[in-house]
Amino acid sequence: MSSSNSPAEPAGAVDVDRALMAALARDGRASYTELAEMVGLSVSAVHQRVRRLEQRGLITGYRATLDARQLGLSLTAFVSITPSDTQTDDAPSLLAHLDAIEECHAVAGVESYILKVRVASPDALEVLLKDIRATAKVTTRTTVVLSTSYEARPPI
Repeated sequence: MSSSNSPAEPAGAVDVDRALMAALARDGRASYTELAEMVGLSVSAVHQRVRRLEQRGLITGYRATLDARQLGLSLTAFVSITPSDTQTDDAPSLLAHLDAIEECHAVAGVESYILKVRVASPDALEVLLKDIRATAKVTTRTTVVLSTSYEARPPI
């Protein structure tokens, strides 16, 4: 969301929208009543604002956040990949079927992409790395996460 205010939206409206988005980013299941109490508007006004934020593409969806450790995926790693010189750069589409890859980011630098992966064990990571290399014809460089202080923080 732009920090400049359009003539149609006074500063207070932008502040309310930001407060609504921040609240929904923290708890996507918050009720309109709870949101209305937080921002000091009526339930119907909050409902309209949230719908407008969705229509404008500022709120793109709602989802459950899962605990990877409790799902047996206790090892997180970042895998930097570099396509071979002769290979066309279609690694993201070639690797999309691998469920252990949680995120794929195109990056500037030596590597072309950084993947965030979650697996059950070092052995599972080794198997995944072999799959990545064989499927996409890439080289890899892996960083294993020891601990995570925070992640998936909303941009607001």
